[in-house]
Amino acid sequence: MSLRLKERFEKKFDEEIRFFKGMMQGPKTVGAIVPTSSVTARKMASVINPQSGLPVLELGPGTGVITKAILARGIPAEKLVSIEYSEEFVHHLKQGFPGVHFIHGDAFDLPNTLGALAGETFDCVISAVPMLSFPMEARIRLLEDMLDRIPAGRPVVQITYGPVSPIIAKPDRYHIQHFDFVVRNIPPAQLWLYRRP
Repeated sequence: MSLRLKERFEKKFDEEIRFFKGMMQGPKTVGAIVPTSSVTARKMASVINPQSGLPVLELGPGTGVITKAILARGIPAEKLVSIEYSEEFVHHLKQGFPGVHFIHGDAFDLPNTLGALAGETFDCVISAVPMLSFPMEARIRLLEDMLDRIPAGRPVVQITYGPVSPIIAKPDRYHIQHFDFVVRNIPPAQLWLYRRP
């Protein structure tokens, strides 16, 4: 086995161990059984408009697979604001992605969690929050809060592992669009887009 291949294998193994430790500490805060695949992460990041000049808001970066895809899309590290509930994940993310503004906090309380950045307008929101672990009213409140932070027409992209949108339709308040079904994710992932009319 080449040294580079060995290093990649060790890094992947380390990532999955960290993910499982996070899941054991707070199963409600981790929505999948393994980290998101890079294919899924790239698809989620594809909604970003790097030319907008606006920062991107990421919710639930976990081990950083989606964070990496967002940066690869052309977003400078200092233009990415990322909120993570697990303190251990935040510590690891800060080491792995210098320059990104990681915040340890609750995505369901964005005004307080964002603090000084609460008035910021973002290009879009990339969310891996485990929505299915929370009551529907809380999911709707979070979605509307996310939509209030981006220009009309720009998307919130949400990953989920259920067969339907994790947030019920409210056509007068937001539009729902099925974005993709990624079979190469474990478990297979559904991606949904939400926008203001």
